[in-house]
Amino acid sequence: MNRFVKPLCELNGVSGDEGALRKYILSNIGDNPYKIDNLGNIIVDKKGRKTPKNKIMISAHMDEVGFIVTGITDDGYIKFAPVGGVDARVIFSKRVRIGEKVGVVCVVPIHLTDKDKKRDIPKIKDMYIDIGASDKKQAQQFVSPGDSVYFENDFVCYGEGFVRAKALDDRFGCAVMLEMINGEIEYDTTFTFVVQEEVGLVGATAAAYTVSPDIAIVLESTTANDVADVEGLDKVCSLSEGAVISFMDSRTVYDKLLYDTAVKTAHENNIPWQTKTRIAGGNDAGAIQVAGSGCKVIAVSLPSRYLHSAGCVGHIDDMKSIEKLIPKLIEAFAELDL
Repeated sequence: MNRFVKPLCELNGVSGDEGALRKYILSNIGDNPYKIDNLGNIIVDKKGRKTPKNKIMISAHMDEVGFIVTGITDDGYIKFAPVGGVDARVIFSKRVRIGEKVGVVCVVPIHLTDKDKKRDIPKIKDMYIDIGASDKKQAQQFVSPGDSVYFENDFVCYGEGFVRAKALDDRFGCAVMLEMINGEIEYDTTFTFVVQEEVGLVGATAAAYTVSPDIAIVLESTTANDVADVEGLDKVCSLSEGAVISFMDSRTVYDKLLYDTAVKTAHENNIPWQTKTRIAGGNDAGAIQVAGSGCKVIAVSLPSRYLHSAGCVGHIDDMKSIEKLIPKLIEAFAELDL
């Protein structure tokens, strides 16, 4: 498995608070030239053996979904709001971290809930985090409004090639880029590690204006629904069936030439691939394609179960497929007639 995946997933970096990720990435890009823009995006220029006809950018986002502290009750419990799209059903009873303090997300126990509300999904506004404080004064010694809150979970390999971790979305994409930056590539390429994807594609918008690429490959994670009692197209994509090459999602119609070329390249190099069978989701490609005078975009994603939760699940076979595919796509896109 890519050596950067585990340490990246174990770092905390909710949208707007990506400093730990930035520090780690900068310590692992060698002597390649880079710059950090005003938003905190890292833009790395990697020299290849050749200069491409088309300027190519590869992008992945550093941030993860999480929460932010909004207040502290008189009893010392922490109130919070989501940062990014987090389903209330995956929050309750989860272990979280606020700075150096570990807490657990709680709600009124079901046996104390009104009978007509027992089947309701608890709303985030009704949840709180218990950090073991006896009152507000004690809690304020450790927590303040505006602090970031992260899912707390171990990185675990299990079964036949499965990986469970928080923040596979999109730390795996960052790991792929770091591996390429530390290796040899055929064509000059710009790599962008961007901020705040989960709250509106913020970082990618600025980075794309700065780089002004002709072609952008967005590395992402996407929802796999290959779980119990789901059949056919409703699975969307499946673990261990290869890299996900998308033709469309809720935000972007991907460039037809790039999509066809990517599929052809995967076939020619015997790289397992699949596409999404439902038009859903979105990613930084939606912002990158309209930056400046426009850019052709394609997304290559890691299929992941339980996305935006404390326990995303991916598969090493899919990771390997993506790592093989991306260098081949750079070579295929570099000299395309656009």
